[in-house]
This record gives sequence, structure tokens and C-alpha cells, in this order.
Amino acid sequence: MANPGYGKRTAPDQHPRTAHDFADLPPREAAVAAYIDRLPDGADISVKTLAKTLPYGQCALRTALNRLQEAGHLRRGRESIEAGSGGSRWITRSWFSRTARDDDWWARFTRGDVPQEPGQVPGQVPGQVPGQVPEKAPTRSRAHILLAALGREAPALSLSQADCAALAPLLLPWFERGATDESIRQALTSGLPTPVHSPAALLRTRLLAKLPPEPAPLPDPVRPPLRMLECAKCGIAGRPEALPGGMCGACRGERAPTQPNTPLSAAAVHTHAAQIRVAMSQQSRERTPV
Repeated sequence: MANPGYGKRTAPDQHPRTAHDFADLPPREAAVAAYIDRLPDGADISVKTLAKTLPYGQCALRTALNRLQEAGHLRRGRESIEAGSGGSRWITRSWFSRTARDDDWWARFTRGDVPQEPGQVPGQVPGQVPGQVPEKAPTRSRAHILLAALGREAPALSLSQADCAALAPLLLPWFERGATDESIRQALTSGLPTPVHSPAALLRTRLLAKLPPEPAPLPDPVRPPLRMLECAKCGIAGRPEALPGGMCGACRGERAPTQPNTPLSAAAVHTHAAQIRVAMSQQSRERTPV
């Protein structure tokens, strides 16, 4: 993991994980992307740290990360965060998206938008017609998976599939109030009585009694974070429009546009000519012997 506040940051509104993610990338880049995708937020994804785990050298990883950036899976830049005494400071960021994004999406994200895919409803499976039930709907929700895993941590809380399905709706308010999976597991498994006669009844009681309070409302309006992108090669900061594919024009080999030669107006020509005549007259008088 990186230092607190640094490391990987997951971009919002990504497609669900599938077995075909990164299929359009070369094998090495696909392997690196799949590894980074499964890392938690805050993980150190610098070249040196990745080289200690993956079977690639630092040069190969640097090239792979640049190609992931060109493909729209990665952007590196800076973000302004609040510091002590009401001030702020800029810190480095590395945003990763399992779903490839174009330059326009990253530009809107940098401005503080949370863009969604065109016509996509939050939580809707890509390609699903609005209002239509998918042919193969997910059979296990996040709540169902969390409840089913309790038995591995506390065998006395082993549940049946019917118990998980009945208790899963009680977890939704926990998620809505920002509770993490780990905090929920702690609340449900700590201080268990001995023996546990009915795990389903005990968990129902705890889910209702230990529901955390609603979070305090955020100040209105919420100011979006200030972000800027950096060139993946030279690190120069710039507007997203000037960094297509995460690279500046100089690093892409583009030459700076030359300024066209604008002809002088007639008045400017007369002014310059008069100045030259005065200068020549002064030099002539200085050279004339007395």
C-alpha cells in the first residue's frame, strides 16, 4: 500500500468485471491491467513496486503503463485536497478505470463531473434495455455474498441460502449509510453468545439493532475536487485537451506551431524607416572630425 492519501484511485461508473476485460490489449498490458484492477484503492502502483511483484522489469512496466494510458485505462495527475488551517495542498493521483475511457470522458472527470455511459442508468448492466429483466440476472448480491461468508469467519453463523436471501434486504440500509464490508462483519461476529441456537435470528436482531446512524449531510453545494492531468512521459501538467492519450504534444513528437509572418502596416514601415534615418544621422555626426 502507498502512503495514506496516495496510490491507486478507482474511476467511477465502471462496467461490471467480466472474463473478457482487457481482451483488446496485448498480453503483457492485459496482465498488468488485470493485476492493477484487482488491487484495492490506495495500493502502490508505481513502477518500482509493481516490478517487485510482477514478472516484468521496470522499463517494460513503464512502457505497459504508458500503453494503458493511451488505451484510456489510466491517467496520472494531481488533485487538491484540504489541509490543516483551512488551506489545501496538491497531491499526486493515479486514476484507473477497468472500462476504457476516451479523452473527453477524462476531461469531464478532471473538471469534477461524474460522467456515465450515454443512456446508461446507474446499476444497469451494459447492453440491457431499460425496464427489461436480463436473461441471466445476478443471483448473488453484495449482501448475499457477505452473509454467506460469515460462516467461514464464525462457524456458528453459517447460514443457508434461504437465510441469506431473507436477511440480504436488511443490509441495504447499512450500505446506504456508508458501512464497509469489514465494519459489518465486525458488528455481526463480535461478542457472540455460546452457543448460538439460531444464527439467522441472531443476525436479524443485530442487523436491526446495530444499524449505524445516517451520515451527516454534506455542505450544499459540494465543491468538486480540483484536478489536473500530467503527461505520462515528462510529467508536465496541462489541460486534458492538450494531453490526448495522456501525452503532451512534445512527447508525441509534434512540433510547436510556428507563428505566421504578419506583414507590417505602411505606418509601421514609415516609423521604422524614420528611426533608422535618425540613428544613421547621429552616427555620421559622431564620426565627422571637428
